[in-house]
Amino acid sequence: MKIYDISQEVFGCKVFPGDPSPVRNVTLSIEKGDICNLTDIKMCAHNGTHVDAPYHFINDGKTIDQVDMKRFIGYAYVAEHTGDITAEDAERIMIQAKECDPKAAERILIKGDATMTAEGARVFAKEGIQLFGNESQTVGPEAAPKEVHLIMLGAEVVLLEGIRLSEVPVGKYLLNAAPLNLGGADGSPCRAILIEL
Repeated sequence: MKIYDISQEVFGCKVFPGDPSPVRNVTLSIEKGDICNLTDIKMCAHNGTHVDAPYHFINDGKTIDQVDMKRFIGYAYVAEHTGDITAEDAERIMIQAKECDPKAAERILIKGDATMTAEGARVFAKEGIQLFGNESQTVGPEAAPKEVHLIMLGAEVVLLEGIRLSEVPVGKYLLNAAPLNLGGADGSPCRAILIEL
């Protein structure tokens, strides 16, 4: 069984412009005579590899602890694309995913430097996918991410952002991108992995 860790290391991760960077503080240290080593961390819920809940852009949307766990765990399809994801691109990716396995088509991960357009987002939202993931720190254009987030989160499509797929071939996998159970939060870091089937 091959496992791909598709997560960024947290303290060296890429951070969305304007978000605070993660900070690690050593609270206790055996080397300094303490009983154990203890780390204290401070970070944004959207640092590194993370998931967005609807509440991130929709004030009455579900918070991360309210989102059904089945959206984060299950079969997924890795596609490859560079540039804007148009409606035509989204339709092509959905066809490829369904041909590979209809269950894998419920969770779409995009390998490459891709940016979702509103038109592409509407295709995935209409298809009723459970999760969409990409390598960028945001699904939509970095300078104007709101419209794409509203379309996808409004359809309760979980967004998995900041994944790393360079070593992962196109195809079907088992995904686990379970978030931390952060009550009331708009998103959460996760340790996303893909298991080769």
